Amino acid sequence: MDESVLDFYDDLAEAYHLIFVDWNHAITRQGEVLSEIIHSKLASLSKIGASLLDCSCGIGTQAIGLANHGFKVTGTDISPVSIQRAAKEAVSFGVDVNFGVADFRSLEKDVFGVFDVVLSADNAIPHLLTDEDLNLAARNMYSKVKNDGVLLITMRDYDELVKEKPRATEPRIFDKGKRIVFQVWDWADDVKTYQTNHFIMQEINGQWITKHNKTRYRALLRDEFSHILSTVGFSDIEWCMPSESGYYQPIVTARKKL
Repeated sequence: MDESVLDFYDDLAEAYHLIFVDWNHAITRQGEVLSEIIHSKLASLSKIGASLLDCSCGIGTQAIGLANHGFKVTGTDISPVSIQRAAKEAVSFGVDVNFGVADFRSLEKDVFGVFDVVLSADNAIPHLLTDEDLNLAARNMYSKVKNDGVLLITMRDYDELVKEKPRATEPRIFDKGKRIVFQVWDWADDVKTYQTNHFIMQEINGQWITKHNKTRYRALLRDEFSHILSTVGFSDIEWCMPSESGYYQPIVTARKKL
């Protein structure tokens, strides 16, 4: 993982909600969609009280949303500043989530217990740039899933993005034109990685303020990641695209069977 990742999320934590048109609505919507998908994979379990580890929880978007749907949620992240904010936000939303700092490459050592579901959303896994780190994270996630439990990962559609090699995202304009969010992508020559330059522009008291953060991602293809999941022991690996799931990114689910 590039060393910039920790700095990226620590520095972005207090402003992270600004990338959404309405963060509260995103919490509700993502909680609904992910809860439905998880329950479809855990049909044998009660719809109330399944244990879930969100191992890249950030400021709590999915962790809070899923706690609202009755999951017993533990949330971990590499960013201490994000975890501090997530804990405060969970209190304000009136949900009980157990938060802690952990790298998803060391979950077996740093997180106690096993879970019905292990989740990593919002394109976090592609921060791992090498096969070695991806395998390490996959093994650690596998160690945290109960027998017959489920792994759920969401990430960008890199199979399409590597064909198009976009240089920027479409600017999103919020708050009647007073907040603009966009990214500029600098692709490596081999198109296997790219640097994201993330911009949040706000008009505050007549002055435009620009927040710029940068980090690097791997353009992780679906077949590549499926192979890694299979190698560490996961089975029933299935991809679900946004047109099917209603979620904003492709979702991969996999099962742990002993």
